[in-house]
Amino acid sequence: MAKVLMVKGSNHYLSSAAILSPTTHFRTNPISISCSRIRFRPTTYNSVQFRAFSSQDSTSSPKDEVAARIGFLGLGIMGSPMALNLIQAGCDVTVWNRTKSKCDPLISLGAKYKSSPEEVASSCDVTFAMLADPESAVDVACGKQGAANGLSSGKGYVDVSTVDGPTSKLISTHIKSTGALFLEAPVSGSKKPAEDGQLIFLTAGDKSLYETAAPLLDIMGKSRFYLGDVGNGAAMKLVVNMIMGSMMASFSEGLLLSEKVGLDPSVLVEVISQGAISAPMYSMKGPSMVKSLYPTAFPLKHQQKDLRLALGLAESVSQPTPIAAATNELYKVAKSRGLSDDDFSAVIEALKVKLDQRS
Repeated sequence: MAKVLMVKGSNHYLSSAAILSPTTHFRTNPISISCSRIRFRPTTYNSVQFRAFSSQDSTSSPKDEVAARIGFLGLGIMGSPMALNLIQAGCDVTVWNRTKSKCDPLISLGAKYKSSPEEVASSCDVTFAMLADPESAVDVACGKQGAANGLSSGKGYVDVSTVDGPTSKLISTHIKSTGALFLEAPVSGSKKPAEDGQLIFLTAGDKSLYETAAPLLDIMGKSRFYLGDVGNGAAMKLVVNMIMGSMMASFSEGLLLSEKVGLDPSVLVEVISQGAISAPMYSMKGPSMVKSLYPTAFPLKHQQKDLRLALGLAESVSQPTPIAAATNELYKVAKSRGLSDDDFSAVIEALKVKLDQRS
């Protein structure tokens, strides 16, 4: 039997298999990465692309170094802090958002602005996209003034939106038809991890673009996984969010049941935090849920969208998911109560409605 070496990091225990895996990269402690030290130069690997290396690399020559120009499309709850972290690391960042006013805070900090995804992609070496749903992701990448129109051989497009596999493959086909490289890289994490540069990237697609973008992913995240072919990153993200949505629904039931039988739900949160089922989500969301407060970190409408996409994924392989299906219905009830833009923890309100109807 193979021995498993457990190494303690900052709040993490990693097996030797995880540490040695070439496709899994963890950052357990905060690091400082300066974009001014990231350079890209063309090289040949089936097509022209970039290789990341330090400006101190003794093998590089000034004539073939090009300062990394980073594009960022979509500046919502997640995209804005992700782009901000790149700017604060010294990156040359160009931004676009449908509502231009959302770009203004970043422009004031040094970001450049272009009026369309096409113009951003044309002016940048690597372009990131963080859009709300599959329809938006396709439109921004492939639409009339989409990023694909500004891409060419030697450029890269990294889609960090949460979409389904078929959508990701469709975008990939359009991007790669231009000669550019494509990487899907949906993130696990919400507003606070995005602000703190503690996201988890679930990547798939062109391995060389993954290696090129790695220093940038490390600015925005704490770990990154390379999962192979396009579609695998999307699938992993949907499975993760399916589990998360179901956990939140069950947690909501527990909080309400404890209160109904005369217990203090705040104490329940404390008990859970010290037991085997402890999860950061419960400790983070529980106290505000007890007070019926739902400050938005991950909008409920996006959680329901991810559940819907996860159910479609399960259907495609004939995998029963009865718990997720029931959970999805609960989030739909919450949406019908006008809670779409609240945090996904507001799903507890849908259960309150049902309880009130029975009393």
